[in-house]
Amino acid sequence: MDRIRLGRTGLIVSRSGFGAIPIQRIGFEESTALLRKAFEGGINFFDTAYGYSDSEEKIGRALSFERKNIVLATKTPAVNGREFLEHLERSLYRLKTDYIDIYQFHNPSAVPRPGDGTGLYEAALEAKNKRLIRHIGITNHRLPVALEAVHSGLYETIQFPFSSLASEGDLELLEEAEEAGVGFIAMKGLAGGLISKAASTFAYIRATDYAVPIWGMEKQWQLEEFLELEENPPALDDAMRETIARDRAELSGSFCRGCGYCLPCPAGIEIPTAARLSFLMRRSLFERFLTSEFGAQMDRIEGCIGCGHCRDNCPYGLDTPALLKSQLAEYREFVKGRGV
Repeated sequence: MDRIRLGRTGLIVSRSGFGAIPIQRIGFEESTALLRKAFEGGINFFDTAYGYSDSEEKIGRALSFERKNIVLATKTPAVNGREFLEHLERSLYRLKTDYIDIYQFHNPSAVPRPGDGTGLYEAALEAKNKRLIRHIGITNHRLPVALEAVHSGLYETIQFPFSSLASEGDLELLEEAEEAGVGFIAMKGLAGGLISKAASTFAYIRATDYAVPIWGMEKQWQLEEFLELEENPPALDDAMRETIARDRAELSGSFCRGCGYCLPCPAGIEIPTAARLSFLMRRSLFERFLTSEFGAQMDRIEGCIGCGHCRDNCPYGLDTPALLKSQLAEYREFVKGRGV
């Protein structure tokens, strides 16, 4: 499998990485087989997070004895330095390793900086000086925060939603990251499951010659599809561009990145979760969405007062109220189908 240098980290990673959100939904034996097959197929870059239930443990079980041959990235949602170090210690234990290649701040609302009062960046530097982490990264769903992180000079990688549905702002972020030597990790390459044909978005991302996608996989056929695409990379030709144009026309208005600029909602709707619910139910542990408490949260969508705050503040121009209503209808169908 082709490999690429990940920005100024100097890390040489497979052109396709493995995104480990979905393996929460499968057992240890199945995940071990999948992760091993990915490694044997040439994938050496694996991305997970402290908050992805047992995902770190599954990677540790499957790949710890290949530690020198893989690049591990994980994330922390810590809000202070003490919590940062606690999360790091736990992640090291779960992953069965004594260091993490890329340790990322997980979608913070503001860019952690030295002296900001949180102690987060200071904790990251402490961990790096102790060689517990090799590189400091950050993930985000908010374009302004991601741009600030790239321009700050504090981060060696940025992880951001990027697919063939990329906006002009997304492309600007990629360009700025490349100019700054910040490694660009593309999450949600299938736009949260909205893109059904992987070849077109694969070709689109590959044509950047800089972004490294982490494809979320839980099935053998999904892995086989990406391994085949790596073996025979499709060209971004006119036919592919036509497919992408159709996807943009049909899907761009449906992709919530979960950035949170729509909040607060006066009706108390948890918009970033509700607007992405079909994606979350497909790609993570859906059982947590079947409780009466969560159902009550979704029912709040019916109480929308039509103030327009969410729509007016969406940096991606989504018709958020319409999206929420469609998600509520799909959720109720899902719950009904489960007999809940």
